[in-house]
Amino acid sequence: MRKLIVQQWVTVDNIAAEEDGGLGFVSGEPFSETTNSAFQAKVTGFVDRVDTLILGANTYAQSKDYWPYADEQGEYGEKLNNLTKFVASSKLDGAPWGDFPAATVTRDAGATVRELKKQDGKDIWMWGSLTLMRSLLDAGVVDVDDHHARPGRAG
Repeated sequence: MRKLIVQQWVTVDNIAAEEDGGLGFVSGEPFSETTNSAFQAKVTGFVDRVDTLILGANTYAQSKDYWPYADEQGEYGEKLNNLTKFVASSKLDGAPWGDFPAATVTRDAGATVRELKKQDGKDIWMWGSLTLMRSLLDAGVVDVDDHHARPGRAG
């Protein structure tokens, strides 16, 4: 069965977003000529484990004008852009993604993830959005990696 993996960017002093919802505290781009090659290989390997990306509406809004055009992100950007994408939103009617296939808008992310988990495929990646994460936790569809979830153990 496919798993839902949640990724959040959070600083050590618990900042997950700025007051305006921005992510200016995330320094640098995911990959550049100075990126540690081992880190780059690990992150690219992670993207190989997933085939579906689910975003909240705000994370989508912050991503849609960068990622589809991020040629400098190389193989990682290409893989990310070619994932099947869903955007959880009660307001959006469409979710274009540059020249790549558009994301599908879902009004009920929990039901969508439950359905996706029943289908064959790789794991599902939820990227950003604390509100979406909470709703998916409440829906009971987030999978916990016991290795990283143990108290007192750094992941």
